This record gives sequence, C-alpha cells and structure tokens, in this order.
Amino acid sequence: MIYLRSALYILYLLVTLIPWALVAVVFSIFQRGAPMYWLCAGWLKATIWGAKWICGVDYRVTGMEHLPTAADANAAVLLAPKHQSTWETFAFPAIMPHPLAYVFKRELLWVPFFGWAIGRMDMIHIDRSRRTEAWGKVLAQGKRLMGQGNWVIMFPEGTRSDRGAKGEYKTGASRLAVTTGTPIVPIAVTSAKCWPRKSWLLRPGMIDVSIGRPIPVTGRRHDELMVEVEQWIEAEMRRLDPEAYPGAAPPGARQASAS
Repeated sequence: MIYLRSALYILYLLVTLIPWALVAVVFSIFQRGAPMYWLCAGWLKATIWGAKWICGVDYRVTGMEHLPTAADANAAVLLAPKHQSTWETFAFPAIMPHPLAYVFKRELLWVPFFGWAIGRMDMIHIDRSRRTEAWGKVLAQGKRLMGQGNWVIMFPEGTRSDRGAKGEYKTGASRLAVTTGTPIVPIAVTSAKCWPRKSWLLRPGMIDVSIGRPIPVTGRRHDELMVEVEQWIEAEMRRLDPEAYPGAAPPGARQASAS
C-alpha cells in the first residue's frame, strides 16, 4: 500500500506541477513580487495537502508565536531549519504567513517546470562550486531582501541528513544574520520519519515542526552563534524524535550537568 500511495503522490505532483508552473511563468511576465510568490506557494500548499490525503503524512507546528506578526510586516528574520527531507522544502512556504526567500543551489533552476517557476521568483540561487562568489551573492541579495522585510531561509547543514544523523552546520546563515543584524530562528523538523532523503516512499505519520525563539545577533560572532543554533536544533530533535537517537544525550547536556 505504501508503494501504491507513494506512486500516486508522485503522479499527483507531476500532474499538478506542469500546468501550475506554466501559469506561473506566464503570470510573471505581468506581475512579480508577492503576487508571484503566493501563486507558487499555492502549489506547495497543494503538495502538503496531497501528502496528507494520499499518503497519510500530517504535521503539527509549535512556536509560531516566536515569529513576527502581521503587525510587524517589515521585521525580517532568518530561518535556519533542520533539513531531512524534500517535505520541508515544500512545507515552509505553505506554513509561514510571510513570503520567504530561499538560498538554493542553482542546479534546481534546470529542473523542468519547477525550476522555471522558481527562477522567476525573488530568491537567491548560487553556484556552490564558487564559494567566494556565492557568499558575495548571498550577502548582497540577503541585505536587499531583508531590508525590504523579507524572511530569508537557509538550511545550515546545506543538504539533507538521515534520520538521527547530524550534518555539518555551516556558518553561512549565521554570517548573514550577523552581517545584516537580523535575528536567526532555529527550527527542528522530524520529516525523515515519513519521507527519508534517499527514498521516494512516503510513510504515514506525524511530522513535528518546532520553531525556536529568535536569537539576537548583536555583538555575536558568527561561529559561536551557529553553535547555539546547532545545539538548540539537535537537542530539540532528540526531544521530538527520541526513537531516532537511542541513548544519546542532547548536545550541551554534559556541560549543563557539570555547571
């Protein structure tokens, strides 16, 4: 049944993506910015709806109160989520009440239909093989976008990690946050319980999305800031998904017990 449901879901993605992307590309000729973003976010909402009703993948979010409200429309934040699956890539625009600007590898622009649509949006696509040039682009466009009150989203691990695993937390997000004076928001996501990174099979279950309090960046070094982000995310992952971390103490627990 999992194979059948997953195959139906992949078919659902393709059938809905193609016309939606074509409409988005045509729409972008006449309208950009927030209207274009919300048009594309509509498809992403449909993907999350499809995952729930076809494959039984549901989700719950805690900590939304930690994000700026509609009254703070110009308050920028930098979201730094755990990255385990394709699911959260689809889900965050569907969950968040504010337009997001992803930092992503430019190779995604070459994906038919999907890449054509995201290429027409105001996001930050980089060539990861040219690190200095990529950082310069992230900094320049990040400053511009967050100066306009946009929320930028960067996955600190860079790529997806297996359930119960931890990738290397790179400091790009914390460097951008410190340089622009933008609070950084750590987010834990247990998506690999239902959609592992090396599989196209979706298993029924509940994905938890836990949003932490914004961490102020004034007077902080980017390396120590990313350590704090990493410790919060990894400790929260162990709380939300203890089966994935048997016998493991949360990061920082040893230091806390000794102090």
